[in-house]
Amino acid sequence: MAFKKLLASLGAGGASVETVLTEVNVVPGGVVQGEVRIQGGSVNQDIEGLAVGLQARVEVEGQDSEYKQDIEFTKLPLGGAFELQAQAVHAVPFGLEIPWETPVTTIDGQPLRGMNIGVTTELSIARAVDSTDLDPINVHPLPAQKAILDAFIQLGFRFKNADMERGHIRGTRQKLPFYQEIEFFPPQQYRGINQVELSFVADENAMDVVLEMDKKPGLFSAGSDTFRSFQVGLNDFHGTDWAAYLNHWLSEVGSKRNWS
Repeated sequence: MAFKKLLASLGAGGASVETVLTEVNVVPGGVVQGEVRIQGGSVNQDIEGLAVGLQARVEVEGQDSEYKQDIEFTKLPLGGAFELQAQAVHAVPFGLEIPWETPVTTIDGQPLRGMNIGVTTELSIARAVDSTDLDPINVHPLPAQKAILDAFIQLGFRFKNADMERGHIRGTRQKLPFYQEIEFFPPQQYRGINQVELSFVADENAMDVVLEMDKKPGLFSAGSDTFRSFQVGLNDFHGTDWAAYLNHWLSEVGSKRNWS
């Protein structure tokens, strides 16, 4: 028995954990429901803690290089310590709130390239290696976010890429340690712009919409980045023609060489 306990502490014959999500499609501000199932191993084991959370794979810019980092940006403990009997099954249901700032990973049923967000499960076992698991989720845009995204498509913009970057966007309501950028190629009529990067920073009432426009170099000027931001209420966005609103800004940026 002592030898079995030693093996269990090294991960052999010990408890295993599996998380089953009731629904993998969620929206910011929503809740992902699921159940954690712990299968006992060949010996009784002391479980010190169980938790679920959300994790994102984020780009970090160093002094000389860029690298990816997994950041857990919310965590929910599930109960306290207990003894897991050998071969027993212990099931714990949960509801994990999705922060309002959580990046969008899916638009119109299509996954965004570059997005990697999932539910983490952490099982802490006494004198053993922590057992962790990751289950991907699909984060769909809020209606207000969808209205802005639809406006870009209506104007002829094409999706290029999306990423999550560690850092903060100044002047926004951001609380998470990272933000999302959705990159678009512009149509021909915005000939002064190379690309547009779109960021949403939401809370329960409204969101900041941040645009970074990469301007092409002109005859007498170098290329530059132009930033614009505006606020959109999550429940009062219907009365605006967002395609016309965005077109007004983007046309100015694309036609005026020194506009800022």
